[in-house]
Amino acid sequence: MLLRLCSLLSPVLFLLLPAAMVPGRTGANPMSSDSGLMLVPRVGQHTPGSGSFAMNESTEVVVVSSEPHVPFPVSSFAARLNKVTGFPMHVRIGGEVPGSNAIVFERMPDEASGSEGYTLEVTSDLVRVRAGSEAGQFYAVQSLYQLLPESVFGATPGPGARWTIPGLTIRDAPRFSWRGAHLDVSRHFLPTEFIKTFLDMLAMHKMNVFHWHLTDDQGWRIEIKKYPLLTQIGAWRADREGIHWNVREPQRPGEEATYGGFYTQDEIREIVQYARQRNITIVPEIEMPAHTTAALAAYPRFSCTGGPFLVTTGALWPITDIFCAGNDSTFTFLQDILTEIFDLFPGTYVHIGGDEADKTNWKTCPKCQARIKAEGLADVNELQSYFINRIEEFVISNNRRLIGWDEILEGGLAPEATVMSWRGAEGGIAAAQLGHDVVMTPGSHTYFNSYQGRPEFEPPAGGGYLTLGKVYSFEPVPDVLTAREAAHILGGQSCLWTEFVPDAHTAEYMMLPRLAAMSEVLWTPKDRRDPRDFFSRIETQLRRYEAAGYSYARSLYSVLMSAVLDTVRRQVLVSLSTEAGETPIRYTVDGTAPTAGSQEYAGPFAADRTMEVRAVSLKNGELVSAPTTHHIRIHAAIARPVSVKFPYDKYTGGGPYALTNGLLGTIAYDDGNWQGYEQNDLDATIDLGEVVPVSSITTHFLKDHHAWIFGPTHVQVEVSEDGRGFSTVGTTNVPVPASAEEASILAISHPVPAAKARYIRVFARNLGVCPDWHLGRGGKAWLFVDEIVVE
Repeated sequence: MLLRLCSLLSPVLFLLLPAAMVPGRTGANPMSSDSGLMLVPRVGQHTPGSGSFAMNESTEVVVVSSEPHVPFPVSSFAARLNKVTGFPMHVRIGGEVPGSNAIVFERMPDEASGSEGYTLEVTSDLVRVRAGSEAGQFYAVQSLYQLLPESVFGATPGPGARWTIPGLTIRDAPRFSWRGAHLDVSRHFLPTEFIKTFLDMLAMHKMNVFHWHLTDDQGWRIEIKKYPLLTQIGAWRADREGIHWNVREPQRPGEEATYGGFYTQDEIREIVQYARQRNITIVPEIEMPAHTTAALAAYPRFSCTGGPFLVTTGALWPITDIFCAGNDSTFTFLQDILTEIFDLFPGTYVHIGGDEADKTNWKTCPKCQARIKAEGLADVNELQSYFINRIEEFVISNNRRLIGWDEILEGGLAPEATVMSWRGAEGGIAAAQLGHDVVMTPGSHTYFNSYQGRPEFEPPAGGGYLTLGKVYSFEPVPDVLTAREAAHILGGQSCLWTEFVPDAHTAEYMMLPRLAAMSEVLWTPKDRRDPRDFFSRIETQLRRYEAAGYSYARSLYSVLMSAVLDTVRRQVLVSLSTEAGETPIRYTVDGTAPTAGSQEYAGPFAADRTMEVRAVSLKNGELVSAPTTHHIRIHAAIARPVSVKFPYDKYTGGGPYALTNGLLGTIAYDDGNWQGYEQNDLDATIDLGEVVPVSSITTHFLKDHHAWIFGPTHVQVEVSEDGRGFSTVGTTNVPVPASAEEASILAISHPVPAAKARYIRVFARNLGVCPDWHLGRGGKAWLFVDEIVVE
């Protein structure tokens, strides 16, 4: 489990929540607008024209071509317009181009536009699409759809719609060649019809790679003719739905495995063809050497121990039962599988995973140790490199290329492998500097299984906090790369892991509208990206989702709070905003529910007393968000400096004043307010500036066992007038939990009768390691701390 935080600090004034979370109201670079052109992703070049092209019953679709067939982009375009407009939309190949009332498609190669670029010219007489390939035609059609009323995305004719296209010229081409989206169907199987819907969603956003995560510990989802047990056994697990993913009981002996599913090879071919028509390449992922429990349950002889194994019902950590690298029959097994994969998926790449392999069994396996000795390898890390290299040789011999998660760098990277960098940008940087191609997919900006709004208003998610604005801030090319190294960045992708995504409805919700932000990151020229302009277009995109019948998140309307702490005046200034931009906000400060008639937010206000700020946003006078609650606690230690003996890790909570900034954290561990200590204790001393009477000291801790965050086992509070001699005024022992609990905030208070102090010291002991009952047993435990309230 990786825990991450973005924070922003300055020595005197600092933000308690990152400004990047509220791009609709923060410093976007002013850029020329597209004169109301509501296209997502934003196009490369746009020149407004005059008038508009109006479709009617006589409008003709003309293909300028010597070939007898109608390209799919054209036929699908005409079919959709016929359905929603009722106009015949006759398609004609060849012949003279009419002078008016026609939509004309021409194949005209243009080196500047590349294989996916296009030019679109609209006048009152004609619409002309020029592209060098069907891919370019397809993307021109996606732009045409967005120039029409939103009802073009629906299934029935749009009543009262004006079927006109504004006069303009667009010249457009993608920035990156790899514009992808990953979908995990192992944790939860998603049916064929939804896979097609997912592809439609990608096509709508001009994405061109579908990374299909088909195998993992919790299910094998693809039919392999030579090894039928992979789906007869590996595709099914004991049903534990309704129980939290991280605490599910394993399958019991004799219990029937009933939850799962798989795709037949005929279904795979159907989906591959469906994707090809939409210019989407499918990259299948067959995990190795780890994340293989489902495969080993079917064929345990390819493990180091021989099993037996059962398909995992929920979370699994550490992943020790992996393919045996010392057994030649393991490689025969995998090559046989890949041979069938190559036959099913015609794309260049095959993904082999390569991540999170715990090599404990390799260290004791006689066959693996013999392999290390025979090959002159240094250790099990080099054995993994041997494993990946051997698989890559087979992949290359079949005219394909291997891609894997950034762990394939460990022990040495296979000669021609492409790296998918998920653990931040570091793996991608290292691979690019070595001359390898890279797809950037850092979890901090691309993992769509994270919450996209306040957790209390969102469906269960895998932790983390990834807003629409943060996705938009993603930059795939790290600044540290030279121009030659940067050329190895193929692009990026979103990733949807489905531990907490049980169905198609939830999958759509987690993807949208964040997929819109990702599409603009990957398609639009860097100097054309502008968050303020993007958020001005997103509401139109939401209406398109509604017309298409897609489920989507409205988290961008939730009210966010940022607070600026003035450490000189010891004052907290509160700002309210939404990602939706200039959305009207109503709020209260007394804990009552805000309504459309509550105080209107007009600008930052000072919090001069303890208050509970509750806020909602409005659209057309109606509430469009649930009330969000933010607690501000004004107390004697506000803006007083804090020194800590042990370093905090990754989660700064806003820096040195995190524990005395007055803003209380939520149950979201990465909401920007929590200070995190990985295995370290909290030993914090606050300087109040002068000796004052003290009556109580309360420290706030987060408990989120699913994220490996535990409360303290012991808390001790001391006071001092001079900073040298401290006296203990309170201690609390906290029992170690016996099982997982839901996330909550633990406030530990210590009354301090008749005491005066200038210095307050709070010591809290970290549990240290996760207990035996926990998924991460033996791993480092986290201690998360927020406000230390001094009264």
